[in-house]
Amino acid sequence: MTGRVRLLLASSHPGPTVVVTVLATVIAAAVGHPVWLVVLVALTVFAGQLSIGLANDWIDADRDRVVGRSDKPVAQGLIPVTTVRAAAYGTAGVAVLLSITLGPVAAVAHLVLVAAGWAYDAGLKRTAWSVAPFVVAFGLLPVVAVSAGPDPQLPAWWAVATGAVFGVAIHCTNVLPDLVDDAATGVRGFPHRLGLHRAGVLAFVSLVVAAGLVLGGQLVGTAVHPGSAVVGGVPVGVVLAVVGAVVVLVLAGVGIRLVLTGPPTRTLFRLVIASSLVLVVELGFAGARLVA
Repeated sequence: MTGRVRLLLASSHPGPTVVVTVLATVIAAAVGHPVWLVVLVALTVFAGQLSIGLANDWIDADRDRVVGRSDKPVAQGLIPVTTVRAAAYGTAGVAVLLSITLGPVAAVAHLVLVAAGWAYDAGLKRTAWSVAPFVVAFGLLPVVAVSAGPDPQLPAWWAVATGAVFGVAIHCTNVLPDLVDDAATGVRGFPHRLGLHRAGVLAFVSLVVAAGLVLGGQLVGTAVHPGSAVVGGVPVGVVLAVVGAVVVLVLAGVGIRLVLTGPPTRTLFRLVIASSLVLVVELGFAGARLVA
């Protein structure tokens, strides 16, 4: 049983699943939700992300076998497709039930988010619209985290825009290392049609735009979370946003250089994950500015 659980977790795209869950959790905590509600948001988003990741490996099982994906337990025959499929449906059911407990606004937002992920897995990944589920899902993530609870609030526009733009970066860099495998199995999504160089540059430019949106939101926002620390009279959130923008700019520069001078590797996706962690810290200190 322990081995099966481990294989299921490996089939759920654990890296992105954890990053998305952490991002939602940080936003929920930053806007001042009580601990129980923050935990509920985390569990709900985690269940939804598990279902999306598991569905991806179940639906792509045959294609992954053809190209010899060594990182996919299903493709290696280590776990039956039926088991992964059952886990995908099961975690989706849990996500639906947990979503209902978040309140009407957050519930609808999260259900649409999960539906977007499943739509990508089910076929949108093969079309020019493959980026749309990422824009929708990441754009709705702040809505889920901020609006959860009996008295729903809406997130600031710049928080939604940051998520949507970040979704573009995630999609493009996650696909780049698989361009050859995807071409062999007939997958031609949005990044494939752009090509390696243009998709890679777009991904890292999107990261810079996301960092700029967070910085802009900190500078123009008027609300400050009670007890916020200040540095030289400036809220620490603003200081971190400036530092974070510089860090993301550097990471984006490294990423663009790698895209233009070498073959696509998972290093590109790791750079995006690193940038996402920087953005998570910034959003964590944004506090009440995250609320519209």
